[in-house]
Amino acid sequence: MNVIELEKVTKTFDKLVAVDDLSLAVPQGSIYGFIGPNGSGKTTTLRMIMNIFYPDSGSIRVFGKESQGSSNNRICYLPEERGLYKKMKVREILKFYGNLKNGKNLDKEIEFWLDALDLSEWADKKISTLSKGLSQKIQFIATVVSRPELLILDEPFTGLDPVNTDVIKDEVLKLQDRGTTIIFSTHDMGIAEKMCDFIFMIFKGKKVLDGTLSSIQDKYGSDTLRMSCKDGISALKDLDGVDKINDFGQTQELHMNGECDSQNVLSQIMSRTSVDSFEIARPSLHDIFVRIARPEHEEQH
Repeated sequence: MNVIELEKVTKTFDKLVAVDDLSLAVPQGSIYGFIGPNGSGKTTTLRMIMNIFYPDSGSIRVFGKESQGSSNNRICYLPEERGLYKKMKVREILKFYGNLKNGKNLDKEIEFWLDALDLSEWADKKISTLSKGLSQKIQFIATVVSRPELLILDEPFTGLDPVNTDVIKDEVLKLQDRGTTIIFSTHDMGIAEKMCDFIFMIFKGKKVLDGTLSSIQDKYGSDTLRMSCKDGISALKDLDGVDKINDFGQTQELHMNGECDSQNVLSQIMSRTSVDSFEIARPSLHDIFVRIARPEHEEQH
């Protein structure tokens, strides 16, 4: 069963086509990652699913019905633009948001989540006294305290330190284990690779990728050399058969053209410097994202 189905959805703002003829299906119980450059249409798509925006054409079905949007108590949405009532206390605001969605056993749920995210000692503190990271954790609890069946998270990890990123990540996976369907948008390709059952990329309003990470990588083949060498990027210039190099400092990713022999590339590099590691690999999601969204691609299309 698909929890969300979009069919030929288009949304414009004046002359800007924000979403262009988009069709998409989100299976029940999955984690579905939305990726794309800023301004590509991710947030517009999420807001149409929530009925905050309405499509100009096409249809959106949620739980098999035309979308009831934010009035549907089975859905909760964490927007990228965070906002909490500063003068309210933590426990009060969680109960307030839970009641908005007709949450059950809210007192018990609030205590559960405060304990799970190590926030019990802040329960009676005003929001204004919390750090940005603590406020984001409270906003996450406010989104999930009513136990939604569909959870939509817009950039949920933005601004979190690595420890709190792991905390929220673990809780999202636990929610999936309990049957929640989760959509989240992110600019962190590493998180998308590791967490998502399916990945959808939108670029200039159009769907350009949709599927499992493996199926997406299969389309590109094993055209990437992932390596590190003694002299780094300085030893890798002007290699025959290499179109582009993505330099990460300690390691480099080399994109081979279609007729390139990887062993020939290795021989060229070894004639210049010592090689610490060398791997033929499928491109990372980061690399695929950049290939699609980089200016050279836009010029070609």
